[in-house]
Amino acid sequence: MEQSLTMALFALTMSISPGPVNLVTLSAGLNHGVRSAMGFVSGATIGFSLLLFLIGIGLSAITERFGWAIDTLTFLGAGLIVYFGYKLLTSSGGIERGEHPKPNFWQGAALQWLNPKAWGACIAAAGLFELDQSRPTLYFFVCLYCFICFFGIGSWALFGSQVERFLSTPKRHQLFNQALGSVLIILAVLLLYQQFGMNGR
Repeated sequence: MEQSLTMALFALTMSISPGPVNLVTLSAGLNHGVRSAMGFVSGATIGFSLLLFLIGIGLSAITERFGWAIDTLTFLGAGLIVYFGYKLLTSSGGIERGEHPKPNFWQGAALQWLNPKAWGACIAAAGLFELDQSRPTLYFFVCLYCFICFFGIGSWALFGSQVERFLSTPKRHQLFNQALGSVLIILAVLLLYQQFGMNGR
């Protein structure tokens, strides 16, 4: 029981804390509504859960032997984050939902797989809960995480849809999108710096 609670708190903390996936979800909720954002939310949830499962059965050992794989993922992930940020920065001030690009299921899944922080969270969970030692524990945690992750990420879509009420003019809407876009691009730069700059590469 105690371990289950710890697992739930870990999953909730990692799922609901700010990051590229949640900021993109926020913009999707704002620009397209909660229902339309669910495709991206589902993709991000399933993508992370699958990554967690594969690392739990030993994928992390492969990445340790091929360090260049993580470096490649970092570049691709930063590129995808910059893409979302650029789209928000250059979006018009219109408040019609059809005027903004809508993130989809596959982009949500890809963003998780291309995010070294998602890999780090999965590896940390695998070590913390010794997921490679017990398949039942691994299956339970992946299912628990998938459930919590969906609602954790989805809450950002709900928050975005509520923020829309305060953005009653095209100018306010555009400024909010530009702020989100700028933050995403900054996060991409920080991601690259953490992966390469801090490691002296």
